[in-house]
Amino acid sequence: MSSASSNSPFENGVMLYMAYLSKEGLQTFKQLLVDENPRPGSVQITWDQVKTARWGEMVHLLVEFFPGRLAWDVTHDIFAKMNQTELCLRVQMELNYILPNLELKDLNPREMPVNLEEGESDKIQEYKVHVTNEYSMMRTMTTWSGSHADFFYQDIERHERFLPCLFLPKRPQAKQPKTVVLQGVAGVGKTSLAKKVMLEWAENKFYCHKFRCAFYFHCQEMAQVDEQSFAELIAHKWPGSRSLMSKIMSKPDQLLLLFDGFEEVSLTLTDRPADLSDDWIQKLPGPVLLASLLSKRMLPEATLLITFRFTSWRKLKPFLKHPSFITLTGFSMAERAKYFRTYFGNKRDADEALRFVTGNTVLFSMCQVPAVCWMVCSCLRQQMQRGADLAQAYPNATAVFVQYLSGFFATKPGSPPRNTHQTRLAGLCYLAAEGMWNMRWVFDTKDLEQAKLDETAVATFLHMNIFQRVAGDGDRYAFAILSFQEFFAAFLYVLCFPQRLRNFRVLDRVQIIRLIAYPGRKKNYLAQMGLFLFGLLNEKCASAAEKSFGCKLSLGNKKKLLKVAALLHECSPPTLHHGVPQLFYCLHEIQEEAFVRQTLSDCQNATLIISKKKDMQVSAFCLKYCQRLRALELTMTLTIPHVGTLSVDPLHSAEPESSDQCFLWWQEFCSVFRTHENLEVLTLTNTSLEAESVKVLSAALRHPGCKLQKLIFRRVHPSMLNEDLIQVLTENQYLSYLEIQGTEVRREAMEFLCTALKCPQCYLQCLRLEDCSVTPKSWIDLAKDLGKMGRGHEQTFLQRRHPVENCELALLTCKTLTSSLKSNEMLTHLSLAENTLKDEGTKELCNALQCSTCPLQRLVLRNCALTSDCCPDLVSALDKNKNLKSLDLGFNSLKDDGVILLFEALMKPQSGLQILELEKCLLTAVCCQAMASMVLHNQSLRYLDVSKNDIGLRGRELLREAFQQRKGEKKVVL
Repeated sequence: MSSASSNSPFENGVMLYMAYLSKEGLQTFKQLLVDENPRPGSVQITWDQVKTARWGEMVHLLVEFFPGRLAWDVTHDIFAKMNQTELCLRVQMELNYILPNLELKDLNPREMPVNLEEGESDKIQEYKVHVTNEYSMMRTMTTWSGSHADFFYQDIERHERFLPCLFLPKRPQAKQPKTVVLQGVAGVGKTSLAKKVMLEWAENKFYCHKFRCAFYFHCQEMAQVDEQSFAELIAHKWPGSRSLMSKIMSKPDQLLLLFDGFEEVSLTLTDRPADLSDDWIQKLPGPVLLASLLSKRMLPEATLLITFRFTSWRKLKPFLKHPSFITLTGFSMAERAKYFRTYFGNKRDADEALRFVTGNTVLFSMCQVPAVCWMVCSCLRQQMQRGADLAQAYPNATAVFVQYLSGFFATKPGSPPRNTHQTRLAGLCYLAAEGMWNMRWVFDTKDLEQAKLDETAVATFLHMNIFQRVAGDGDRYAFAILSFQEFFAAFLYVLCFPQRLRNFRVLDRVQIIRLIAYPGRKKNYLAQMGLFLFGLLNEKCASAAEKSFGCKLSLGNKKKLLKVAALLHECSPPTLHHGVPQLFYCLHEIQEEAFVRQTLSDCQNATLIISKKKDMQVSAFCLKYCQRLRALELTMTLTIPHVGTLSVDPLHSAEPESSDQCFLWWQEFCSVFRTHENLEVLTLTNTSLEAESVKVLSAALRHPGCKLQKLIFRRVHPSMLNEDLIQVLTENQYLSYLEIQGTEVRREAMEFLCTALKCPQCYLQCLRLEDCSVTPKSWIDLAKDLGKMGRGHEQTFLQRRHPVENCELALLTCKTLTSSLKSNEMLTHLSLAENTLKDEGTKELCNALQCSTCPLQRLVLRNCALTSDCCPDLVSALDKNKNLKSLDLGFNSLKDDGVILLFEALMKPQSGLQILELEKCLLTAVCCQAMASMVLHNQSLRYLDVSKNDIGLRGRELLREAFQQRKGEKKVVL
């Protein structure tokens, strides 16, 4: 999304070590800073400016008042006075890192603020009092609208920590971001945090040294007026500001502008430069005024704080200049556990509820939204009070929403007639679905009329807290929680309409693909609707919904879903944000074995990135039904605690989610290696597993039922290559290919590998080590063992290939390797590409090649720092070795003198070389006559690559003529 995208305001922030200061330590730092003598180019800081500043704001002050490296010099000196030796070291390390980016243009002292007269300062203070009064009731406003006696509000603690750091200067230039975006799904507290910023600014607790004025704008304020100027917009929020307007606007860098509510308006912003304006007095249409501010055409020095959902990014992306993103995720796992504990009051009930909900990771993840967390608690309490088995009551996460929302539609004395009830429910579902497909979250009277919802129905839904009014002029409504809209949108496609020819609303193929074909994380806004639809198609859940909503349901779309889903089984490579296919989540939600098995019956390839426990749970569930799976690529960034290390009390452990279940899910995941006989390839990429998790994987790979043939490790943590895993080579008779790439192979791992290679039970045919960090001693040991391979295995080893690429081989290693080449009768392919062999190392290899028993057929010495001095040794090897068919010498400085020697050797009739690669070897036209002669006389050569060499037009013509005169198949790459 952006180079400054992050889940935290601390990402790429400078001076983060200031957070290590205690409250008392920070006060001491402030006092010493105020007492600091002014330095050339700096501005004196006063106590009033630092008095209420928290650590993040102190960083901001230091960078502003002490330009360039002065901020770090002053900080270092103060830490030294405080005897903070470790912090002094951190300051120096950071300064060394960022100093190259602290350019002279950044070394401008902070400009002094505009002086205000006493009456003017009083007016700003009056405005702050007005803001305080308006936003001090914020917590009351965030509580659930209605009369739910058991609802309570709980602060999101991380947001409190974010506040002082929203505008933390960032690396590499150590500049404050001028546009900060708070993004997240609906209901996680974006608006609450924005209003908290306003409240703390008014109370002089938030960047009071920086922002003289702050204004909060809901986009509706711009949409409801045909034309207005920015000055009029400010005057509307602050009636007494007209006389101050010129002074306020003269220092736009002291303005903080907050924008919220993009999802609640349907403004079409213009990105045509000619339409935008920099005049804050000019009357402009609402969309033009908003676009001018967002794009920094108007007030470019002002600081913007913008909140929106992920779905709004595409619309706003063209306007935001270098935004810094902070993702708000709602309740953390610990905060969810705290909420459960507070809600249930007693430990026994809270323990039971939390153990159930953490066993359904999809439901537990929904509890990140505070209102949904309360809703889940409320439903669980009702079932527990009835003595119900929670697992039976809720076969999936959707069932919880069925119980809660159906409660509003229960038939009671005085309820509307059954037909009216059905009509309202159908209209509500239609409205929700139309909104979801068209990304609309706010509905006006026209939308309600199309859905056939009259004023009485709307009033009823408002009373039920299914709807809520949207601020602004006119009658506009939104679903109280986005999850309600997602649920009712899905419900439309299971509702039965008896009066129609088809008694259910049919989903078309495109709609199904939109619901399930894309990975199910942030960017697929339809993911939750798709999840609810599959959940409602679970027969047990559908039966409960039919009974509790008092309406007939149809499962007619189930066959259509199965037909389309079965064609979408291939799991394409995910991005970092999209780790597990949305289809997997949907299939886990339906919880019907026959449906899942039929859907995944033809799945042959899967690529998964598992970073959360819910990824693990749904993947383990779905993979066991992929019976024809042939290749699995897995990235594991999730840490799986071993069962023996777990807390018995999930409420008071640091990890409230059920970790023992996660370990069991990992065991279930690994079971596919012993049950899926078609599974041949496992690739582990960017993965780190604890020892116990590796043990589970190794046991599955050693199982007699495991038919795995290829095992590939790419950029894995070196600790994974332990004895348990390497032992698989000797206990799995099907495993013939091992590749380790971009990984540190530690000494003990190499010892395990060497031991396995010498074992008669090792059936490995290809070992590939590429770009691996290995000690020279380990290479020597490996080289010796390569020499022993093949003895006694003539019936097993058809071919030995050993690429050892970009692994920093030493000369001593080469000598040992060449000794192995002489004694190994099975090695046919050797790649030492990207290793600095130099001419000395090549000389050792050529000595081995001259041995008549050396079976090597292909040798790759690409980019090995060779010069023309190695060519005589290569010539000697080619003279005596008739087995070598392919030689790659590309990206070496062989030059004309060196290759002419090679060409002369290859002109001999007995030469058997068929492939010669000389890409980018610094060749010129000087060598082309010899090359052309070799082409004419050498009848075995089939392929010659001299690309990326400056042989000129004459050289090209000589080669073409030579190849045209020669008979037989041949190819030259120029």
